Amino acid sequence: MAAFIIEGGHALSGTITPQGAKNEALQVICATLLTSQRVTISNIPNIRDVNNIIQLLRDIGVKAEPLKGSANTYAFQADSLNLAYLQSDEFVHKCAQLRGSVMMIGPLLARTGKAVITKPGGDKIGRRRLDTHFLGFEKLGAKFRHIESRQVYEISASPNESSACPCGSSFKTASSLPSNTLRGTYMLLDEASVTGTANIVMAAVMAQGTTTIYNAACEPYVQQLCHMLNRMGARISGIGSNLLHIQGVSELHGTDHRLLPDMIEVGSFIGMAAMVGDGLRIKDVSVSNLGIIPDAFRRMGIKIKVEGDDLYIPRQRHYEIQSFIDGTIMTLADAPWPGLTPDLLSVLITVATQARGSVLFHQKMFESRLFFVDKLIDMGAQIILCDPHRAVVVGHDRKIQLRGGRMSSPDIRAGIALLIAAMSANGRSRIDNIEQIDRGYEDIENRLNALGAKIRRE
Repeated sequence: MAAFIIEGGHALSGTITPQGAKNEALQVICATLLTSQRVTISNIPNIRDVNNIIQLLRDIGVKAEPLKGSANTYAFQADSLNLAYLQSDEFVHKCAQLRGSVMMIGPLLARTGKAVITKPGGDKIGRRRLDTHFLGFEKLGAKFRHIESRQVYEISASPNESSACPCGSSFKTASSLPSNTLRGTYMLLDEASVTGTANIVMAAVMAQGTTTIYNAACEPYVQQLCHMLNRMGARISGIGSNLLHIQGVSELHGTDHRLLPDMIEVGSFIGMAAMVGDGLRIKDVSVSNLGIIPDAFRRMGIKIKVEGDDLYIPRQRHYEIQSFIDGTIMTLADAPWPGLTPDLLSVLITVATQARGSVLFHQKMFESRLFFVDKLIDMGAQIILCDPHRAVVVGHDRKIQLRGGRMSSPDIRAGIALLIAAMSANGRSRIDNIEQIDRGYEDIENRLNALGAKIRRE
């Protein structure tokens, strides 16, 4: 298990460019399964989760080759799939270690009529159900068969007898439909799940008839996926809204696609600049796709300048948390897009420890994501964990510096938040289990060391 050794108190300055978006990459890479033609994707981040999903596609027969002379660009071609591998214990084991593997279900159902799913891995941040995915596939006409001995579900688009969905409901398929087909339908999603929406969209693009998805997630990454699919020949309208209409087509073709910058990494760099920055420029951030993220930091008192498509964060000697118009304490809560992404609450909590004033954070989606604040409290932060979903931070206004310590990264986002805290702390810190950070941040220690940080991997 690798670790970071961090010498705190070193200011960051200069310019940094965000990597390609991790969450978009997992979606669009899996979308290459929908066609036998070549799909080229650029700005792919070199991180563990993305590399693992690329390898998983290779294992089932997808050609995935980096293009020479084009950094972070891959050509994918799924013209010879090994469907027998989907039934192997090795495939099931790999899926269980990678949450992103769930994004393969929709494309495989659409293209081949079959898929296999086991409980996927990923961050241990509370209950992360897949009911939205399963209910959507069920609405499209898929059936599920539980293989208890292997703890997997086989999913088939064949419209045969009644079958039970793992979320607890059941359905009957129409005998008049041809074998191995999905059928378009209307569905109201039980939650605006990003991965659920993306997965259902990928299944629906080749379903018979028209699919309408209401309460669809409308994050920029879902929009990117839909635009890419349309370039491949899909017929999706309503992109950017929570009401999508998808007219099924019989086949898709190849295309070229470029990933957006990772908005979570942009937010992480804003947090670093606030805590330990001495003038930091974040280049090519795609400002129009950041949504409310810059304003969330501004509510914390952080000064952010928009210069073209760059963000410049000057040195923050002090930053004061705003209050609401009626004078009540500021509350920051996560919400579906265009609300504040839950992936940045960990960073915002860390930034708040050195602000002037107090703020209540309300994490609504994951009941275990705030537990990392115990590590900040050990470093000297003033935080009251009210319950698994709410925490109050009383800022030090830089009068009391955090102190270094030993800690372990419980998930990707808490890991980067602890790294920010360690860079601002007095003394040396050690963060174990940094494989979690590596899942979402490319070569992070070398990129930050180039700005003035003192981080060593061991």
